[in-house]
Amino acid sequence: MHEKADGHALERLLADNEQLAEHNREHFDEDDVLCLNFMSAPGAGKTTLIEKAIGQLKDRYRSFVIEGDMVGELDADRLKREDIEAFQISTGKACHLDAAMVARVLHNLELPEADIAFIENVGNLVCPAEFPLGEHLRVVLLSVTEGADKPLKYPVIFHNCDAVVLTKCDLLPYVDFDRDMFVQALRALNHDAALFEVSAKSGSGLTPFVEWIVSCIKIQRSTKGYSRGNKGEPKRDHVHLVSS
Repeated sequence: MHEKADGHALERLLADNEQLAEHNREHFDEDDVLCLNFMSAPGAGKTTLIEKAIGQLKDRYRSFVIEGDMVGELDADRLKREDIEAFQISTGKACHLDAAMVARVLHNLELPEADIAFIENVGNLVCPAEFPLGEHLRVVLLSVTEGADKPLKYPVIFHNCDAVVLTKCDLLPYVDFDRDMFVQALRALNHDAALFEVSAKSGSGLTPFVEWIVSCIKIQRSTKGYSRGNKGEPKRDHVHLVSS
C-alpha cells in the first residue's frame, strides 16, 4: 500500500513538473529564445563546451547561461570571468534541476535580452532525463574517458535527447573507447539525435556543433517556436567526425 502511494506521488510530481516546463517553454518562445538543456555525468565538459560555443556565437547571437549545481558557484564564476552572463541555481540535495527552479529564475531575476539560453544541468546521467525544464533541445555529453557502454547503462537520457556530443576526443589515442559499439548502442535507442565528436581543448569539431545550434535557431524563428520532437532538419541523422 505504501509503495502504491509513493508511486502516485511520483506521478503527480512528474505531471506538475511537465506542466510547469510547458509554461517555461512558452516563456522562451515569447522572447524568441532557443533554450538548450546540457546534461552529462560530472566532468564530461559541459561548462567548457558552453563557454567555447558562446565564444563562437557571440558575434552573431546573444546568450546567457543558467548554471545548476548542488552547491557552490564555481562554474558560474568561471563563465562570468569570460564575460558570459550566468545565473546560478543551487539545488541543495537535489541531483537535478526541475522546471520550478528554472521558473524562479525566469520570473524573479532580470535576465538579459538574448537569442539563446544555455542550461547546464547538474552532473548526473539519471535524474535529469526525467525532468524537462522547458527546453527546446536536449544535448547529452559523454566524455570518451567514460567508456562506450553508457547508452546501454543509461538508456533514458540517450533516448530522449536531440544531440549527443562526444567530448575530450583529443584523448582517443590514449583511452579504450570503442566508437563502433557506442554508435551502435546509441542508434538502437535514438536514430535521430545529431552526433558530434569534439575536443574543446583543441577546437576540433566545435564549429559543426555551433552551426547546428545556429540552424536550430533558424528553425525556431521560421516556425515561431521549436517544440521538442520537431521533425525538421537539422537534427536528422547528422554525424560529425573529427580527428584529434
